[in-house]
Amino acid sequence: MAGDQLTMMLVVAGATLLISLLLVFAFAGGSNHESSAKRRLSEISEGQAITRKPKNRESARRAEESSGLKILDTVLRKLIPNPDLLRNRLEKTGINITIFQYAMVTVMLMAIVITFSHLLYDIGLLLAIPMGIATGLFIPHFVIGFLGRRRINKFMKTFPEAIELLVRGLRAGLPISEAIVTVGNDAPDPVGKEFRGVADAMVVGQTLESGLWDVSKRIDLPDFKFLIIAISIQRETGGNLAETLAGLANTLRKRRQIKLKIKAMSSEARASAWIIGSLPFIMFFLLWLANDSYVMKLVEDPRGAYMIGAGLTLIATGVGIMAKMVRFEI
Repeated sequence: MAGDQLTMMLVVAGATLLISLLLVFAFAGGSNHESSAKRRLSEISEGQAITRKPKNRESARRAEESSGLKILDTVLRKLIPNPDLLRNRLEKTGINITIFQYAMVTVMLMAIVITFSHLLYDIGLLLAIPMGIATGLFIPHFVIGFLGRRRINKFMKTFPEAIELLVRGLRAGLPISEAIVTVGNDAPDPVGKEFRGVADAMVVGQTLESGLWDVSKRIDLPDFKFLIIAISIQRETGGNLAETLAGLANTLRKRRQIKLKIKAMSSEARASAWIIGSLPFIMFFLLWLANDSYVMKLVEDPRGAYMIGAGLTLIATGVGIMAKMVRFEI
């Protein structure tokens, strides 16, 4: 009887977690304006990008990601539906992580969760296996996304200064290729690292626009694509590139100031969301420390499990709505 109640509670908790994730993605997702802007930039990039031959780089990259076992490599290719998308997500972190390493971490995490939940907590395999699969798929995906977003945010903090360094080089009479090398040497990482990669690509014969578009796959930002488009248009039609880039740097700096101002003004709402969202869990933990038999009645009774599920769903809904209210597109 106790095992059935525990199974019911875990099923309700899993369903609540799924509903919470769906609500967070629904309420905190990007707007239609952002998606349409990205679509227009991708269309422009396809028109501006120069045709190149990526087969050799792609084959070499896949050779590096090989595990040395043909059977294992074949299984990974069958299980991963879109390896190029996963490869781009891994490259956005700035860490040298291959698809094989990512898959191995996922499988090991699944095995650890299944083993510990079944042997230590006596959870049935019918429930332990889905828990392990969900944990192994979610946690690495979340960590890779977090690392990628953190690197992009760090890139944006110094990107306006890097553009101004480009402007100073152009006004001093340097060509754009030499100005790119200067930014790569003087700008802090990750901006310096990406621009050094562009400079190295130009040394081996790749064009400037082609190298910048390769960087845009890892730095998926409209602001960076604006820089590439401005350079491409200036090289084709002429014009004062220094003034154009100076205006872009000024715009980016003002946008960052507005974002910081909005973050400061919405700090009260975000703090309220954290406090209100954490109070039920804190009170449950304190009551459990004071009188565990009193609190466990809520867990052991099937009606209490449904009440916990409903409460978690309402909390997730409120957090998602407040996250959407304090998120603005600048």
